Amino acid sequence: MQLNIVILAAGMGKRMQSDLPKVLHSLAGKPMLAHVIDSAKQLKPSKIIVVVGHGADTVKQRFAEQADLGFALQQPQQGTGHAVQQAVDQLVGGDNAEDMTLVLYGDVPLVQAATLQRLLAAAGQGVAVLTETLSDPTGYGRIVRDSNGHVVRIVEHKDANADELRLNEVNTGILCAPTARLKDWLGRIDNNNAQGEYYLTDIIALAVHDNVKVSAAQPDASWETLGVNSRIQQAQLERSWQQEQARRLLEAGVTLADPARFDLRGELICGRDVFIDVGCVFEGKVELADGVRIGPHCVLRDVSLGQGTRVEAFSHLEQASAEEAAVIGPYARLRPGASLGAHSHVGNFVELKKTRLGAYSKANHLAYLGDAEIGSRVNIGAGTITCNYDGVNKFKTIIEDDVFIGSDTQLVAPVTVGKGATVGAGTTLTKDAPQEQLTISRVKQFSIAHWKKPVKK
Repeated sequence: MQLNIVILAAGMGKRMQSDLPKVLHSLAGKPMLAHVIDSAKQLKPSKIIVVVGHGADTVKQRFAEQADLGFALQQPQQGTGHAVQQAVDQLVGGDNAEDMTLVLYGDVPLVQAATLQRLLAAAGQGVAVLTETLSDPTGYGRIVRDSNGHVVRIVEHKDANADELRLNEVNTGILCAPTARLKDWLGRIDNNNAQGEYYLTDIIALAVHDNVKVSAAQPDASWETLGVNSRIQQAQLERSWQQEQARRLLEAGVTLADPARFDLRGELICGRDVFIDVGCVFEGKVELADGVRIGPHCVLRDVSLGQGTRVEAFSHLEQASAEEAAVIGPYARLRPGASLGAHSHVGNFVELKKTRLGAYSKANHLAYLGDAEIGSRVNIGAGTITCNYDGVNKFKTIIEDDVFIGSDTQLVAPVTVGKGATVGAGTTLTKDAPQEQLTISRVKQFSIAHWKKPVKK
């Protein structure tokens, strides 16, 4: 079997009140269209064709790196049937009765691969539509069945009569059909309807006329078929999806302090007995080993944390990692390239960038450590900074094992502090500090006798 997947993504989305094409608006951290493409790829199709229209160049540019995608232009937009017609020349297969074409929508982003597999299975070598049963079907196309319960046609809300309007099984727009027959039916539909458009759903009546079986399947969850046409719907679907992701984590054994205050915008992999407090945001790929605890209002983006690591409140971690039992925060920032050894501590208002902090080392307050290699059991005093940038180039600071750096120290890179050395508080280090010695640079302290404070005139 050869499977085509056609994704309709040509709409303007006027109600979004935006210059950005609707399908590029974000849901859980990535464009809605990207969600649909990801689900489509799980089916391992022979061909994916995205039908673009409004903002076509912008949409194509956003997905330019995905060489396995084909694009078709719908201009002007004259309905869903017209949109699929634009992809016909790119459909593969059709010689085999098992070759199928599945139609999805770029603004219905959360349909799951398992639901689509079930839809294809329901179709067999016929047609299958994905339907929903709604208590309030207003605005949706209705599924019309015969006395035997077989689907015979779909009628749009604006074209429905009084009896049809009382039906509550509705069309989601998602359907699949044999590729060869779909091409034929698309050539036979017309725009003789209230909207003056070519409806894809009209192929259902044609299939019935041609004695092709029409089946239906329903999704596992109602949010799978929810579309986005406004900012309100976008926000509502975002919360629905976040609640679903929270539910999956809870079922996997993760403790969420409040599932309603949780945001996942990527992939979160958790070990056993992980705890996540309120207001946390996870982006990209985040891996939390057994026993990790994340405090409130933290942001983690592309992060890996070892067993027993603790992240305290209001910390921000990006492209960083920590080994077991590290302690981070509160109010810490780990920038790309930050790496913490086992049992290390990074405290409040400490920032690391392209820096390795060794095992059992600690920088507990008010420090900036950039482009540095820091050994084990090192103490970084408050107010310490690595002066790694001369305005043009970056330079590296090396601090070997068992070093003590006093408070308010500036390490002017490139510079090395030898093993076991002590750097006195207030030092500006411009040369290497020898092993096992005290290095200090200060103005000699002196006092002025009989000095008087200024008096206000």
